[in-house]
Amino acid sequence: MSHAHARPTRRHALAGVLAGGTFFAVGWLVGILTDPPAAPHRALGATVVDLSPTWLKDFAIETFGTADKLVLFLAIAVVATALAAGIGVLAGRRPVAGMLAVLVLGGVCAVAALGRPDTADLAVLPALAGSLVGALSLAVLTRPLATASDDGRRRFLGTALGVSATAAVAATAGAVLGRTRASVEGARESVTLPEPSQVPDAAESDLAGAQVELEGMPEYVTDNADFYRIDTALSVPQIDPAEWELRIHGLVDQEVRLTFDELTDAALTEAMVTLTCVSNPIGGDLVGNATWLGLPIRDLLARAGVQEGADMVLSTSADGWTAGTPLEALTDDRHALLAIGMNGQPLPTEHGFPVRMVVPGLYGYVSATKWVTEMKVTTFAEDVAYWTPRGWSERGPIRTASRIDVPRSGASVPAGQVRLGGTAWAQQRGITRVQVQIDDGPWEDAELAAGVSIDTWRQWSFTWTGATSGRHAVRCRAWDDEEVQTAETAAPAPSGATGYHVISLEVD
Repeated sequence: MSHAHARPTRRHALAGVLAGGTFFAVGWLVGILTDPPAAPHRALGATVVDLSPTWLKDFAIETFGTADKLVLFLAIAVVATALAAGIGVLAGRRPVAGMLAVLVLGGVCAVAALGRPDTADLAVLPALAGSLVGALSLAVLTRPLATASDDGRRRFLGTALGVSATAAVAATAGAVLGRTRASVEGARESVTLPEPSQVPDAAESDLAGAQVELEGMPEYVTDNADFYRIDTALSVPQIDPAEWELRIHGLVDQEVRLTFDELTDAALTEAMVTLTCVSNPIGGDLVGNATWLGLPIRDLLARAGVQEGADMVLSTSADGWTAGTPLEALTDDRHALLAIGMNGQPLPTEHGFPVRMVVPGLYGYVSATKWVTEMKVTTFAEDVAYWTPRGWSERGPIRTASRIDVPRSGASVPAGQVRLGGTAWAQQRGITRVQVQIDDGPWEDAELAAGVSIDTWRQWSFTWTGATSGRHAVRCRAWDDEEVQTAETAAPAPSGATGYHVISLEVD
C-alpha cells in the first residue's frame, strides 16, 4: 500500500474508532439515566458471558481467576475498537454502508439489552441513542476526508477534536451520574447488624488453635477484601435494602414475601462456613472461610409450607442468574442461611449485598446465590438453573480436597528440616486426617490444627526431616469422616476437580 493511500485509510479508521467511542459513551450516559444494565457495553458483555461455551468460561477462570471480568472487558474493548476501525474504513469507501453498520451494531446491543432479565421496558433506548449519535459522528468525521486537500485535513482534525470532546463529556457525565445514583454503599454503611440469637460454632480460643503459625499460610478467617469472587455479573447489582424483597413461591401452601427490615428483625443465626467454587482447580484459591449472619432458610420454607413432591429450590439473583439447590440441603440441620452479614459487617456489594444465600456442603453454582430476590420451590424435573444446561452436574456436592500452601511450588528450601503447611476441606463431613508424601516415599501423617466445625476448612502442618539436595515432588491428601480423597485426576467440569495437589521443591 502506498503512503498516499495509507494515510486516508488510517484517518478513516480513526474516524470509525472515534464514532465507536461516541456510540458507547452516549449509550452509557443514556443507560445511567434510564436503565443502567441496558447500557451497550454492559448488555453486550453480559450476553457474551451467557453465550460463551463452558470450556471458554472454565479457561478464563482457571487462567485469570478473579480478574476474568476485567480481561473480558478488555477483550471486548479490543474487538470493538477493531470493528469500529473497520467500519470507518468501510465508510471511506461507502459512506451510507458505514453509517448502516453503526446502526446495525446499535441493533445488536439493543437486542442484547432486551434479552437481559435485569433490564426494563425501555432497554433499547441506550443502544438506539448511542447508534444514532455514533452514525452522525461518523458522517461528520468522514465528510472532510472526501477531499485530499489541506483544508479537508484541517477540518477533519477539528471535527475529530469535537467528537472526542463529545465522547469525553458523555463518558464523564455517565461516570458522575453513576456515582450519584449508586447510593447503595451509603445505605450499606448505615445498616446495623443485629445480634445473633445463635452464637458461632467456635469461640475465639478455638479460632486461635485453628490457625497454623507459619509464614505464608492464609488466615483461617478470610478477610472480606480477600474473599474470592466468581459470578456472571459484569457490573455489581446496586440494590437499596429499603427496596429489596424476597419472594418464595411455587410448590408451597402459601406465598411468602420478606423485606429487609423483616429479615433483620428475625431470629438470626451466626455460623462459620467455608465456600468453594466448582471451578477451583486442584491447589487453587477459589475457596474462602467466613462467619456469616443470616436467617435459616428452613424457617422460611416452613413458613411457606413445602408441598409433597418438591425436591429443589430455584433461587434467582437480581441480575437474572439462577441456582438449583437440593431441597434437603435447605431443610436439614445445616447452617443454610439467607445471609446479610459477613465477618461482622454487612455483606460487601460484590458479595451479594443486601442478601445472599450460604449453603454448606454445596458448590456455589448450585447454592450461593448473591443479590437473591426469588426462591421457587420446584423439582429438578421441572426447572433447570443457569449452569446445568451448560454441562455442569445437577446437585454439586463439594468434594474432599487438600492443598499445600507453604512453601509454594518451585521454591528453593534449605536441606535438613523443612516445614510445610496447607489447608483441607470437606464441608458437611469434616477433615479427620491429612497425609504428606515426599517423592515416592511412604505417606506420613501431618499435624492437624484445631477443627472448628465440619463446615469449615482445616489447616495442617508437616515437618519434613532429612531433606536432601535436589528436586523433590511433594503431595498431600486428606481424609473426611468416611474416606480418603480420590487420587483420580479430573478437571473442575462437570462436578469439581479431583486428584492430589503436587508441588516441586528444590532443596539446596
